[in-house]
Amino acid sequence: MEKDAPILILGAGTFGLSTAYHFAQAGHSNITVLERSAAVPPADSAGNDLNKIVRAEYEDPFYAELALQAMAAWKTNPLLAPYYHETGYLLANSAAAPEKAKKTLLKSLGSIQQHPAFRGKISPIETRADIAKVAPVFDGPMEWKGYFNRFAGYAHSADALTAMYSACCALGVQFHTGDAVKSLNYTSDKRCTGAVTASGKTYTAALTVLALGAALATVLPEVGRQVAANAWPVAHIQLTPAEAQKLRGIPVTYARDLGFFFEPDRRTNLLKLCPSGAGYTNFGSSTSSAESEGRQGSSVPPDFSAFITPADEEKIRRLLRETMPGLAERPLINGRLCWCADTADSEYIIDFVPGTSGNSLIVASGDSGHAFKMLPIAGRWLVELARAGKQETRRWRWKAGQDAGGDVSWRIGRPVDLKDVPLAVKSKL
Repeated sequence: MEKDAPILILGAGTFGLSTAYHFAQAGHSNITVLERSAAVPPADSAGNDLNKIVRAEYEDPFYAELALQAMAAWKTNPLLAPYYHETGYLLANSAAAPEKAKKTLLKSLGSIQQHPAFRGKISPIETRADIAKVAPVFDGPMEWKGYFNRFAGYAHSADALTAMYSACCALGVQFHTGDAVKSLNYTSDKRCTGAVTASGKTYTAALTVLALGAALATVLPEVGRQVAANAWPVAHIQLTPAEAQKLRGIPVTYARDLGFFFEPDRRTNLLKLCPSGAGYTNFGSSTSSAESEGRQGSSVPPDFSAFITPADEEKIRRLLRETMPGLAERPLINGRLCWCADTADSEYIIDFVPGTSGNSLIVASGDSGHAFKMLPIAGRWLVELARAGKQETRRWRWKAGQDAGGDVSWRIGRPVDLKDVPLAVKSKL
């Protein structure tokens, strides 16, 4: 592809921004990004958040190595280094954890235990005294078993996306916001030539990249059920400056069966908390405007997600009673569902769309809740794919015939569809 050939990227979240950045870094000079939200980072992007975990624990060595590459880039790329905080990662199970949670933790530990990058950086968590060594401020009972990994932490995700957006603008990438993509354009031989937005504007391209996250099926319904929008609850507690200062530097703390939290946000003093579970889908809900657009039974984000369920709230409070009981009854604010694009096997989909000609349409999706950490390097995969003309990494190919929503090993329980969540709960906030 010529360096001045028009490239159109739909979506300005993690995959979209990283793709635009890496194509621009590779010398491509005609890149346009369309984003339906009014601003970048998009309001509904999973990455537009206070923080995301950055770690390399994977049952699969393939992703562990990719995560290590990404972590090296978080540390060395001046664009992103200010937003990475290596606070460590306390991963454990409470005394009441189910067997599945215990098994997946052992798999996580096994994936890094013998790796040379983690030599001297892992400590077992067997007693309350072990926890006190790594997080002395925690004053709850915490009868937890697990480990502490010093070579991990979190990224301030919204700020990192903003920095990458600014870098893209400086490199000449053009952004058009506040106008949703309505449809893709094709020639008679099924070459994708770009997209049409809701306002009627047409954008032409030699290469179109769909980086639409959980909303992929609203523009590409033929993706079917191989990608499903799956959401996890998020809530916050507003701390005072003194309370936040007391918790500065705590590790990312994750009880597999209860949930996880980070050190308080350094700007707002918000403490972000996420209950564990298998999340929520939206296959059967009629609350989404995409329902009438022929999405072929796909799960897509609804129009309203600003709520958490009583069960999720109770799980958050149990997590706090175990760790910081003084905060356990504090009001939870800014509760919402964070929507990701799930696949059946948690593998990404980074491939040309079958049935289109001329290598003109690529999908970058299937983040499955573990893609944000790859922000520094993910766009490179798209550049390599465009140059190769074929996806050589089998696991990232189009997954025709697969249904998302399988029994993912590191998630506890089964997803709940929004049609089964009472309306009174969904309108709570």
